[in-house]
Amino acid sequence: MLQASIVVLGATLSLRQVAAVGLGSLPVLLGTLAVALGGAFVLGRLLGVRGDAQLLIGIGTGICGASAIAAVTAVVKPHQTQVAYAIGTIFTFNIAAVLLFPALGHAWHLDPHTFGLWAGTAVNDTSSVVAAAYSFSAAAGPYALVVKLTRALALIPIVAVLAIRQARRDRAAGAAPTARLPWRRIVPAFLCGFLIMSTLATIGVVPTAWQPEITRAGTFLITVALAGIGLSLRWQNIRGTGIRPLLLGGCLWVLVAASSLGLQAITHTT
Repeated sequence: MLQASIVVLGATLSLRQVAAVGLGSLPVLLGTLAVALGGAFVLGRLLGVRGDAQLLIGIGTGICGASAIAAVTAVVKPHQTQVAYAIGTIFTFNIAAVLLFPALGHAWHLDPHTFGLWAGTAVNDTSSVVAAAYSFSAAAGPYALVVKLTRALALIPIVAVLAIRQARRDRAAGAAPTARLPWRRIVPAFLCGFLIMSTLATIGVVPTAWQPEITRAGTFLITVALAGIGLSLRWQNIRGTGIRPLLLGGCLWVLVAASSLGLQAITHTT
């Protein structure tokens, strides 16, 4: 349902709007990604969270949550315990973001574009970005969604580098290289669908008069998807996550959220 909603909402945005938002958000996107990856390296050492768990939590926080963890897992082949730690950590702060970000945004009197860029760069999973942004306002939702999809593209070079590193390690160990780029996980079908619908809107195939109804349909799909996510919550997944991975994820989450707002103020990004 969530993927369908993203495809549908693509028809409400022209490629010019998508390109403008994506390019305009790059300074904040790259800055928050650097904070997430650098913070994972430094804080992971300090907290004793090393190896694959450190990598997965850093990339999950910096790029796109569980989707990034899945793509990296396909290349690095970490132990399932490390994957569980990372997903449990990301899941915990997804919930916190959906509950806290809209309230903080209103308390700080953020405008829709500022909040959309904040949510798009500082919230982990796509579902949580959509939930937080549309809870704040209808205007913030599409902006945050485009920022989030642009942010997800950073996964391509990072996973490519990890695949090359893993292949070298396999050769050094005398084994046949096993790392392959998981293209279906890196470039999800819903992202392609979003761009196709946006292209149709740009060339006029989707009439402007349809925009309000398309927006309502997309919002309905988002609502159903988020209800499903809520019904699938398993609190034991959070309890089963070790305290150190949670501390690492929490510190990174706060650092990325703060750096997003700070970079917006410094670069005057809107």
